[in-house]
Amino acid sequence: MPETIDIQLKKGVLGLCVLAVLARNESYAYEIASHLSDAIGMGEGTIYPLMRRMQTDGLVATYLVESPAGPSRKYYKLTDAGRAALEAQRDEWRGFARAVDALLEPLPAPSAPLEEA
Repeated sequence: MPETIDIQLKKGVLGLCVLAVLARNESYAYEIASHLSDAIGMGEGTIYPLMRRMQTDGLVATYLVESPAGPSRKYYKLTDAGRAALEAQRDEWRGFARAVDALLEPLPAPSAPLEEA
């Protein structure tokens, strides 16, 4: 069961993570996937459909860069809508993480019942 939760959590925050990576540097999909694989263990195969969806949604724009060692690479960069989405999702994530952290705190020890005199 923990494996399923882990996978679902990663899938749920993948879009936010991609936006955060692109806020630091414009990049191509394989490089984004490699960075996310190192950071959160997310595989490359999930990035390409997400990048297409983010482009369709207007969160990222693309441009081609010639490569001396092969075909041109499609680079992704955040749009204004992508930056706004990152800020909104970052705020939501932080609030959610605080709520989960509060739930994970140990419960106080139950107090002993008062005895009647």
